[in-house]
Amino acid sequence: MARPSTEDRLDIIDVCTRFGWHADRREWEQFAEVLTDELYVDYTALVGGEPGDVKSAELIAGWREQFARLETTQHLIAGHLVDVAGDTAVCTANFQAQHVTAVSYGDQKLVLSGHYRFGLVRADGGWQINSVVMTPTWSTGNLAVLGMSGSS
Repeated sequence: MARPSTEDRLDIIDVCTRFGWHADRREWEQFAEVLTDELYVDYTALVGGEPGDVKSAELIAGWREQFARLETTQHLIAGHLVDVAGDTAVCTANFQAQHVTAVSYGDQKLVLSGHYRFGLVRADGGWQINSVVMTPTWSTGNLAVLGMSGSS
């Protein structure tokens, strides 16, 4: 991959930042705009299971359901490293995601930290995410906040 133009780099960073921004604000229509209709999703390092392709509408429906149980979230995405090859790109960025629930599971917060690896494609003159791999490096709080068992 090659060093991107300034315009491509800024556009890609903007799209990856909007991934967390729109999810945190429950702006699902705008969230959908940063995704391709189908994308590869890998959250197995956190939740297990198998990675794979999913329709963006199905991903959003799952997040809507999960986020409905949460009082608030905040996804901070920073340190973007961007590589572009023609009409495809990879953006790797650190994240810290805070999840707070009003329902008592003991500790009502979960903080995850790690990095995202976003795959992107140029579509209709802009960039969209067609792949998300989330790799956590540490967490603190209660995994039950996300509907998982255990705490870290």
